Amino acid sequence: MTENHSDAGRSVQLGTSDLAVHPLSLGGNVFGWTADEEQSFAVLDAYAAAGGNFVDTADVYSSWVPGNTGGESETIIGNWLRSRGNRDDIVIATKVGLHPEALGLGAANIKSSVEGSLRRLGIERIDLYYTHQDDDTPVEEFVTALDELVKEGKVREIGASNIGAERLAEALAFSEREGLAKYVAVQPHYNLVSRATFEGPLADVVAEHGLATVPYYALASGFLTGKYRLGGAGVASARSEGAARYLDDPRGPKVLEALDTVAGEHGVEPATVALAWLTARPTVAAPIASARTVEQLPPLLAAASLRLTPEQTALLDRASA
Repeated sequence: MTENHSDAGRSVQLGTSDLAVHPLSLGGNVFGWTADEEQSFAVLDAYAAAGGNFVDTADVYSSWVPGNTGGESETIIGNWLRSRGNRDDIVIATKVGLHPEALGLGAANIKSSVEGSLRRLGIERIDLYYTHQDDDTPVEEFVTALDELVKEGKVREIGASNIGAERLAEALAFSEREGLAKYVAVQPHYNLVSRATFEGPLADVVAEHGLATVPYYALASGFLTGKYRLGGAGVASARSEGAARYLDDPRGPKVLEALDTVAGEHGVEPATVALAWLTARPTVAAPIASARTVEQLPPLLAAASLRLTPEQTALLDRASA
């Protein structure tokens, strides 16, 4: 993975692709959920102004909100791209397979779903198209369907989210053998309090094939911001229940303590340290983190320039082991 330094900030090459992305990917799952269009535009503007160019969404965002049907996040991002006239400056990643009315990785569903995403985003080509969650569809079927989208110019590169080591290796081998489009990135659940969800066989396959890792839940639903503490006050957040459960894991408080120590040494927020640790892991190109407000962005963006010492990394490794 190569790094480039420019006026727009540091960028990394995404795996074997020619996509150059900011080392913090902005999560779009809050757009149309906890952030309305006006708030979403403000966050997107601030992210782009800071040199950010890598926006992550999915066709299913945010179907879980009463009154929503899915695709709200893509629509907001599409409206923003159109109103700002900056399509060529932004790398757009979206996903297929988990929309409640378009489930699975069957070829027909992939082909119809991409049209919906393109329409909502208001773009002609998706930069990075992920299979959102693996299922029992034969790799021959979904890889061939994805390859056709690349050949048609509707998708630039493909990636896999929520896939196991064996299936990833199988898909890569099929692409190689048949000369078809090949995954360039994986999007696993991975952070300081969830290492086993990536490290091990899956990480080995990713490294062996030169893929990029773009972790989601990079801040463990906000737990790694340090907002949630044993005996602390409750936090008014749509994610508080998910984040607070990490306090029940013996590693949770240990990780917070280590984050506090390192954050104090650098004069930064715990979230900045948590993302910097992740960014420095082998194969990781750009952790995904979302911001509901502009005020939440600076500590996330600061991770791109924070370098941890070997001692600080070792402290975090031990606490999270």
